[in-house]
Amino acid sequence: MHIPGHVSKRPALVVVLHGCTQTAGGYDRGSGWSTLADEHGFLLLFPEQQRANNPNLCFNWFSPSDNERDRGEALSIRQMIAAMVETHGIDPSRIFVTGLSAGGAMTSVLLASYPDLFAGGAIIAGLPHGSASNVQQALQAMRGPGPDNAKALGDRVRGASSHQGAWPTISIWHGSADPTVNVANADAILAQWLSVHDLGHAPDRTENIAGHRYRVWSDATGRPLIEDYRIANMGHGTPLATTGAQACGVAMPHMLEAGISSTRRIAASWGLMNDVTEHVSTQQPAYPPAEASTLPARRISRLEPMSSTSPHANVSAKAGVEKIIHDALRAAGLMR
Repeated sequence: MHIPGHVSKRPALVVVLHGCTQTAGGYDRGSGWSTLADEHGFLLLFPEQQRANNPNLCFNWFSPSDNERDRGEALSIRQMIAAMVETHGIDPSRIFVTGLSAGGAMTSVLLASYPDLFAGGAIIAGLPHGSASNVQQALQAMRGPGPDNAKALGDRVRGASSHQGAWPTISIWHGSADPTVNVANADAILAQWLSVHDLGHAPDRTENIAGHRYRVWSDATGRPLIEDYRIANMGHGTPLATTGAQACGVAMPHMLEAGISSTRRIAASWGLMNDVTEHVSTQQPAYPPAEASTLPARRISRLEPMSSTSPHANVSAKAGVEKIIHDALRAAGLMR
């Protein structure tokens, strides 16, 4: 977790989920979230996957034992949030979640499973909720979503909880040249949440921002509910602007210079940029390079051993599945 020196009254909380093979500290350094939190007084929670749960440090967004309300990793993250709210006086109406790749797919899981908890979410190079229920389906979904129409996609979210209230706002970010998670998944995420929010297909506004297409869909009052950024010619990663007045984050593998800061724009869309505007941090990022790989972050905690039916169960049954994952990650450039 990261608690800045200057915290706003009744602060907001942002949950940040890393991608496969990444650490919480490495993702924080690359994205710049802790630097932004220091500037504006909101709190951060960085769940970190453990190799005991997934050998490649991917959140298990494809596993039914982890991707449903009050089960597995989704429940663990929910419990971490509850502890933060109780301990730090967080405003329960200002809890947000974002993630990259597997973290983006787990963001989809959390938004669908706990729409009563999150005010908004940002899915970066992720997949729609309900895309897969095992490893093989997950790899297929990464290559491109299935044939489900918008209503069927929306039904996956509506069926994930008994929620009847307002739905979270959604921010979608995806590189147009992503070789790992096909950009068609961004279209499916968009269709899923347009259905959930009962919005028409045509956007209310389309703009070109730093050479990238930006579209927004709003409610009857003009409040943005869904925004979609397509980052021109970018591969698989989180888009950054690392130079200039709005610089935020550090370029590294899968943290990609794109001339646009997804971190700043996501935070601004959630209304987080005005909490402590008089305080501008001169501190280094919370986790400098030498410490990034050993971040003592809040970690996913599993109270029971992995079931033998898990996609990553131990003993001999695990070997074949691990090889599939390793091969796929190597082919995608996520692993050497």
